[in-house]
Amino acid sequence: MSRRPAKAVREPESARPTITVCRGCCCGTPKVAHLDHADQLADLRGSLAGIAMVRRTDCLDACERASVIVVQPSAEGREAGGRPVWLGEVNDPDAVSEITAWVRAGGPGLAEEPDILDLYAFRPSRRVQRELDH
Repeated sequence: MSRRPAKAVREPESARPTITVCRGCCCGTPKVAHLDHADQLADLRGSLAGIAMVRRTDCLDACERASVIVVQPSAEGREAGGRPVWLGEVNDPDAVSEITAWVRAGGPGLAEEPDILDLYAFRPSRRVQRELDH
């Protein structure tokens, strides 16, 4: 029997939900003047540490809906039928709180989406959707 301590097994990133935050040509710029973009991203990362992967991307090509956040399901959520949820004009701290609570509860496929997120949900173009899924 080995006396070395067992290494912690790290779960694959797909085992957790992924939050993609657009911070490209329109999102994350003065176009949305009343929002502290850095604080929003830091809040998501801090609130979801260990629960979801939060990543920043340059542009999701939905500039007319700045600021855009995409919530992708975990592997378990996808198996349960969850699909990515695109949210636009997420410029209100209350919306970020709702997103955080939903992801903490499991996110797409595992937890019911809060009703308020219906105000932000939209379907991206097929081209953009394909690019994010691959």
